[in-house]
Amino acid sequence: MSTLLSVEHISAAYGGIRALKDVSLRVEEGEIVAVLGANGAGKSTLLKCLSREMRISEGQITFAGKPLPNRSYSVVESGMSIVPEGRQIFTRLTVLENLQVGSCLRHDKQGIAEDLEMVYSLFPRLKERQSQYGGLLSGGEQQMLAIARGLMSRPKLMMLDEPSLGLAPIIVTQIMDILRSINENGTSILLVEQNAKKALSICDRVYLMNVGQVVQEGEAEQFRNDDSLLSAYLGS
Repeated sequence: MSTLLSVEHISAAYGGIRALKDVSLRVEEGEIVAVLGANGAGKSTLLKCLSREMRISEGQITFAGKPLPNRSYSVVESGMSIVPEGRQIFTRLTVLENLQVGSCLRHDKQGIAEDLEMVYSLFPRLKERQSQYGGLLSGGEQQMLAIARGLMSRPKLMMLDEPSLGLAPIIVTQIMDILRSINENGTSILLVEQNAKKALSICDRVYLMNVGQVVQEGEAEQFRNDDSLLSAYLGS
């Protein structure tokens, strides 16, 4: 495997409050990497820096061997997409229109059509509801739409921020199974989660964050077998 995403010693702040402190991590091609931590650990801030929604004050980020672009749309063009916390779908657009937004930076009509059929095969419910407004979908369906929209840019790396948040356990299991399938089809995944058990069920490696810093990292198996380690930082 070769390194797809490399984050080296980055720091970031909200005003005078330092939110990230000397954070380093990597995602190899073909991996699912989980970033775990309690509320306020800095997980979402990390994704904001990776999507260029937030500026870093120190360090560097490279993607596919090149410096990460400074503009959010250029990050997407380079091959990274984000599924944000809270889904953030367009509630007054139809399912199909939401998916078309996900492909708006592409110009390969045939490829877009193929990817549309691909996401409909992953999410048959979305095909059934393609003419329905996003705001009328259930919470689980909206999360599926957010993931499908992220896939429509044909990313090399998909980043997801708390995809299990607010969903029933059975839906969370379905979402994790779908993420595993997406990964098996060639897309690397950076998964930010509080639901450690579900994240550990599909990931290869783990970074554990606390108060803006990476405090532990290792193979997923290490964390699956060490409840005390997770309890110390997640409280469960």
